[in-house]
Amino acid sequence: MQETRDLGNLKFIILRDREGTAQICMKKKITGDEILNKVKELTKESVISVRGNLSANPKAPNGYEIFPNELNIISIANVPLPLDPSEKAVKADVTANIDTRLDNRFLDLRKKDVTAIFRLRNNIINAGRKFLRDNKFIEINSPKIIASASEGGTELFPIAYFDKEAFLAQSPQLYKQMLMAAGFDRVFETATYFRAESHDTTRHLNEITAFDCEMSFVDTENDVMDVIEGLMKTILSEARDSEEVKILNKEISIPEKFPRLSYDECLQYLNEKGITIEWGGDIDTKCERVLGEIVKDKFGSELFFITKYPLKIKPFYTA
Repeated sequence: MQETRDLGNLKFIILRDREGTAQICMKKKITGDEILNKVKELTKESVISVRGNLSANPKAPNGYEIFPNELNIISIANVPLPLDPSEKAVKADVTANIDTRLDNRFLDLRKKDVTAIFRLRNNIINAGRKFLRDNKFIEINSPKIIASASEGGTELFPIAYFDKEAFLAQSPQLYKQMLMAAGFDRVFETATYFRAESHDTTRHLNEITAFDCEMSFVDTENDVMDVIEGLMKTILSEARDSEEVKILNKEISIPEKFPRLSYDECLQYLNEKGITIEWGGDIDTKCERVLGEIVKDKFGSELFFITKYPLKIKPFYTA
């Protein structure tokens, strides 16, 4: 129960579930005393179930309201609440501090904008899966407890595997390549993996969920980039057109084509901005950001590929 309103002869409940809100309308001389007495017991964020008659009302939220024949109390919320998850609080930007939110996460997750994140995540994962399956990829689930590193340069989380040391998987890379050798041709995983990165940045996450794909028998790297571009456009289109993105007050632009710039071109663009990288040197995070601005200005795209990277500075599994 999100809130109640008492207008004398009329009482209203705004009831919320994962699909949105509905208005429950009660009239004193029509609604039974049993229901009205139960309403008096209710506190904000209590859990109830309602059965009744649906009636169109353009003034009500979503254009309809429910006149209850039955109201059952499932759980009474303790008050005062440690935080207010109602839409009014969200619109008024009444935000609890992060410790309060995490200590009362089940309440925080009831907030419309927080719920939208999970719904959006669900929608784009489904859209990405459909795209990959339509393109003949087979979905796999690789082991998440491994005996040794599958990628270099990343710290592992050690765990006790009975009387042996093991690690949380940092990538499904080697399993995917094994499946290529076995003739699976195209595989993907909505993979969760773990990296013991001590850096506090958005590029160094300890737990990651991502689409991880592998494909064999391609003519050129353009075949791979075509799939990646198609996947990204599918995901971004699903997000851009969703109600959840509107709730989160975000805008998503999708370029018609993702520019494909060679390593040499990138060095040239950086040099024009006064940044010199010796040929064969890696393009670091700072330079990637500069390139991002250059590509956005020149091509109108926030997404791009860097091709023809020197093999000696890339891991074996990207060659």
